[in-house]
Amino acid sequence: MDFDAYERELWAGRAEAYGRGFARMTAYTAPLLLDAVGARPGIDLLDVGTGPGVVAREAVARGSRVRAVDAEPQMLELARRNVPGLDATRAILPELPFPDGSFDAITGNYVINHVGEPPAALAELRRVLRPGGRIALTTWEFPGHRASAVYGDALEEAGVPWPEDVPISPFRAYGERDAFAGLLKDATFGEVRVERLDWTHTVDPEDWWAGPRDGVGSNGVVLSRLDAPTVARVKAAYDHIVAAYATPDGLVALPARALLATAART
Repeated sequence: MDFDAYERELWAGRAEAYGRGFARMTAYTAPLLLDAVGARPGIDLLDVGTGPGVVAREAVARGSRVRAVDAEPQMLELARRNVPGLDATRAILPELPFPDGSFDAITGNYVINHVGEPPAALAELRRVLRPGGRIALTTWEFPGHRASAVYGDALEEAGVPWPEDVPISPFRAYGERDAFAGLLKDATFGEVRVERLDWTHTVDPEDWWAGPRDGVGSNGVVLSRLDAPTVARVKAAYDHIVAAYATPDGLVALPARALLATAART
């Protein structure tokens, strides 16, 4: 199975679980994306990979004319519920159903790391961006994304090997600042800048465990294949790992690290 086909299976039917968990962490970078593209009244903005519509909702609040796309139909349904009146369309990168130069700004919150051909996806995003328009994309830095790395660490501590048929994102090759910047420059974007973002995601440890338990993400795929005793062993390892990040009120403060890339179509 190629990576894009795997992604379609990975996210099918998991919109609600994603919205309850990971989306609350990725929401941290939504305003930073919109600041980077100058979201304001009167601009046409495309939110690609909108998920539950976190970025789209804030862009609408800022007065932008927003269109949103996602590959997963249930994500689009969730986005429409969260953003009443949102113009949301199913589309799968690297193909978008818009004419050349349709948008003044494009945002993508942790979507470029979910495509099988990042260069082709960037070429398509550049195509639908107007000359002078700005794009802003986030991705996790590899290595360094500790908030979700606790799951992989727990699998390793429990002695569960990573299955050969569960692919790793092709974007990992670009998951550091210079490589990400080079990818955008190769796609002929100008004014390229990539910055590192660090923050703390504070969450109930049981809520954070609920993501992979409910099958969200590749760690969730791996966990879903295990028998109950092995899942219990992974959970015990997870509890041990996150205990190092415990707060006095029973939560855990997990460090997160991402990259924010901004560029312009010159």
